[in-house]
Amino acid sequence: MTPPRCLLLSLPWLALFLCQCARDKIHTIAISVPDQRMAVYKKGELIREYRVSTSKFALSDQPGSKGTPLGHMEIAKKFGGGLPPGAVLKDRKWTGEILPPDSPGRDPIVSRILWLRGLEPQNANAYNRYIYIHGTAEESRLGSAASYGCIRMASRDVVELFDIVGVGAGVDIRNEPLRRVSPGPAPVAWVSPISPLNQSVEAPRIMPPHPEASAVLPTRIPPPPLPTSSEMVWIPPGPPGSYAMTP
Repeated sequence: MTPPRCLLLSLPWLALFLCQCARDKIHTIAISVPDQRMAVYKKGELIREYRVSTSKFALSDQPGSKGTPLGHMEIAKKFGGGLPPGAVLKDRKWTGEILPPDSPGRDPIVSRILWLRGLEPQNANAYNRYIYIHGTAEESRLGSAASYGCIRMASRDVVELFDIVGVGAGVDIRNEPLRRVSPGPAPVAWVSPISPLNQSVEAPRIMPPHPEASAVLPTRIPPPPLPTSSEMVWIPPGPPGSYAMTP
């Protein structure tokens, strides 16, 4: 029996809706270029830390630069789930080969791929440049800049990271020590107040007081004057110390 046409037309929209609902909003990844280290956070709390390798050429997002882009990004797609560690990936597909770490003369992408999408003008080309977080066969070079633009990890580490974070998790790559890279989630389409698109920040303006502000204040009413001693008479029947006003 052929499903109704309306059901067939709605399936792509349903798939898109389910993908949006499944986006990872609790994990964030911070990467320090000077330290060549990665920290993984869950709801702002550190849960993992790994050695990595960034580009040995440059910090850049320009096509052909072989550089690692900086700034806020997100995990757009994941490949390699369920493959054995060391599985060689070409065009994001397993070739069938499994490569041990530090195999002489070999430097393919192995184990897992997490494809990054830039969220800022400074990393807008990251997705089309195929900037990945991926496993490397050259594990002995981790902790130093050795890649062609991607973020390299040991096979066992990238397999673990793959299972922790999901599509939509924020990734922040900074040229500063890891302790200074914020673990907060990356906002969508975030643009820094100081960027190539906006070179200055307007200082906050302090509004002067209204010229008639004092006119609306209530007028203070003075209290009535106290009676003088000449206006008081003693009342014998009353309690001691009492007095009365003369008519």
